[in-house]
Amino acid sequence: MNARRIAIVIAAALAASAVAGCGGSSSSSGTATLNYYIFPEPSGSFAKAASDCSKGSGGRYTIKINSLPSDSDSQRQQLVRRLAAGDSGLDIIGMDVNWTAEFATAGWIRRWSGTDAAQATRGVLAGPIATATWNGKLYGAPLNSNTQLLWYRKDLVPRPPLTWNQMIQDAINLAKHGKPHYIEEQGRQYEGYTVWFNSLVNSAGGQILSGPSTVSLGPPARQAATIIHDLANSPAADPSLSNDQEDQGRLAFESGTAAFEINYPFVWPSAQQLAPKIAKVMGYAPFPRVNASIPPHVTIGGINLAVSSHSQHPAAAFAAIICMANRSHQLTDAVKGGLPPTIAALYDDPALAKAYPFHQLIKQQLQTYGIRPKTPAYSDVSLAIQKTLSPPSSVNPFTVVNQLRSDIKSALSSGALL
Repeated sequence: MNARRIAIVIAAALAASAVAGCGGSSSSSGTATLNYYIFPEPSGSFAKAASDCSKGSGGRYTIKINSLPSDSDSQRQQLVRRLAAGDSGLDIIGMDVNWTAEFATAGWIRRWSGTDAAQATRGVLAGPIATATWNGKLYGAPLNSNTQLLWYRKDLVPRPPLTWNQMIQDAINLAKHGKPHYIEEQGRQYEGYTVWFNSLVNSAGGQILSGPSTVSLGPPARQAATIIHDLANSPAADPSLSNDQEDQGRLAFESGTAAFEINYPFVWPSAQQLAPKIAKVMGYAPFPRVNASIPPHVTIGGINLAVSSHSQHPAAAFAAIICMANRSHQLTDAVKGGLPPTIAALYDDPALAKAYPFHQLIKQQLQTYGIRPKTPAYSDVSLAIQKTLSPPSSVNPFTVVNQLRSDIKSALSSGALL
């Protein structure tokens, strides 16, 4: 969710989102122009990959980056409209990891096979591959991934809490002594809230769907709802919880009012740059457990690159994607752009270790991953979860699971698309 595309530079919010119109995809020289639609990455790492691969293609293709809107929902809406209209001006698509089932089922993206599929998945962690797969077939090349960690104030707590209940109690104790104590989490009615709930359900040993159209909410969902209720109705909750997204949490932690933050790795370099006093006492730990005996299964994010079914140059598009998602470019995306790689070996690279002192934590959570429900109707399922659980303070653990079950069943019958 989400939030998976926030890069090191906080200027991401200011990036322009001008989108090129439909049109020709070949130049007079015979070089294919590949229109690449992706979120506005502010560090320049995507632009460098596109330039490097264009130059290295020997005149076979030129990659033209077209910026989508900054938020995931708007990105999807624009792509859905154009793909549904059969727009041949799209060649390469930067897909949020939760779009795979919908786009593949609609016939909008091409399947990866043979040598192309082997190259796209060589050395890639299992979690990112799972997000790019639908019905046992590969529909995207994992470009980057993401996972949320626990960030905490080492000057306020002697050791990071192992569980959510411990963290909430630690925060309450800090509040009693008049110390910074808030737990920053994403409680606004948007995709990030679904990510939080899904991470809790998966970490409790459950899942939201057991198949594309089968709701499987049970005791783990009640545990998840209980944690949301307990946090939202305690002194540990930031008063703005019901309006908070990733960046609001970052800002609150950097301001010194919070003791804990659940967020993506972009908050680390941000604190170094914008809040050096906080950065000096900023610790990191795994996502808190729901049950002390079960490791967390955190919802992973990221981007998968797909080839549009309407592209006039699919072979060139597949080749360009393999180039842009290679080891060298993923390392640049990580170090320069703050986007965790999908290639396992990169987590042992000294350059990544220097930029991410917590790099092994990221790798660990990408190996014990959680994943959002895989269904063509995911967009509607997510909206149902967000609506039913909003605001967090109103969640009743004893009744909300039945309501969720009913609302998700209704969402699954709606067909998604827009």
